[in-house]
Amino acid sequence: MAIFTESFTIPVMLTMCSTIFLCGSSAVFDYPAAFNFGDSNSDTGELVAGKGFSLALPYGQTYFKTPSSGRFCDGRLIVDFLMDAMGKPYLKSYLDSVGNPSFRKGCNYAAGGSTVLPATAASVSPFSFGVQVNQFLHFKSRVLQLRAKGNRKIDKFLPVEKYFMKGVYMFDIGQNDLAGAFYSKTLDQILASIPTILAEFEAGLQRLYEQGARNFWIHNTGPLGCLAQNIAKFGTDPSKLDEFGCLISHNQAAKLFNTQLHALSKKLQAQFADGNVIYVDIYAIKSNLITNYSQLGFEQPIMICCGYGGPPLNYDSRVGCGQTKTLNGTVVTAKGCDNSSKYINWDGIHYTEAANKYVSSQILTGKYSDPPFSSHNLNQLV
Repeated sequence: MAIFTESFTIPVMLTMCSTIFLCGSSAVFDYPAAFNFGDSNSDTGELVAGKGFSLALPYGQTYFKTPSSGRFCDGRLIVDFLMDAMGKPYLKSYLDSVGNPSFRKGCNYAAGGSTVLPATAASVSPFSFGVQVNQFLHFKSRVLQLRAKGNRKIDKFLPVEKYFMKGVYMFDIGQNDLAGAFYSKTLDQILASIPTILAEFEAGLQRLYEQGARNFWIHNTGPLGCLAQNIAKFGTDPSKLDEFGCLISHNQAAKLFNTQLHALSKKLQAQFADGNVIYVDIYAIKSNLITNYSQLGFEQPIMICCGYGGPPLNYDSRVGCGQTKTLNGTVVTAKGCDNSSKYINWDGIHYTEAANKYVSSQILTGKYSDPPFSSHNLNQLV
């Protein structure tokens, strides 16, 4: 979901009850494997490996203690907490070949900056949704070829054939298509482009279904008007902001996108008669977090943790998180804050680990999904 247009620039109440289950009425999120498609909100190293660059501290400082995980966050992402809920290892990115990675429990094709629509020469990521689907289909074909040869040495590294049907296919993509468009299009043009974006998304899901995918887990897009990067660029006129300081136009685009994505999900629920299509309202969860941040243990709903410039946004597009540059003759560094758990936004684009943990806890209640699920009926779906 995250836009990446710039240069590479919890409290106790949210604590996990165990590494597999979340507190209260949370779901038992249980699949044998997961295959993830998306952008930097769920990228676990794909863009870093694919384009051959490195992130610097303070990326990764909260959990991994190193930026080498390739995550655009201070720690774990929503997809990491969902893998925790399944009791599975964190997903390795498809292109990260170093360290003898295991893909037995799934693979991650998400790459920062990716869009649903095909990439252009100006795109941050060449790994658009169609390319990610192609990568998966190549991966599956090679796995089946190698397994057909009867080589038992690959068992601990590659999924068994039934995992491709029994596994969950997770999607969190589309925000870059919308947010990036604001740099060159009017709001009306952006709203008119949404059916084209979703037609491309539907075509990719159809290809996966034809290749045996049956469990689809679709995240809608979040309130991109509440991201500091967008506010800094397009929100200098206070009349363009709502009562929470978020861009009205950007959130309007996100809401229409989500309405049409929900309709597509309902269509596929009927069309994929032997499949399961679950639509997850990430927008509602994140909006609730932003509007009720104080009650949820946070102190900053929009101002970012890792940036430069101070309040109200602490964001400067000229110097990204972890970078040191000379601005107007002065050497400045975009540093991380002292306590990222008090911030929702990490770097102006992506959420902190603490915020991701909260979002994941709400996803796993099943209340924000269509169809809704509980620990009982989710097991039936699997």
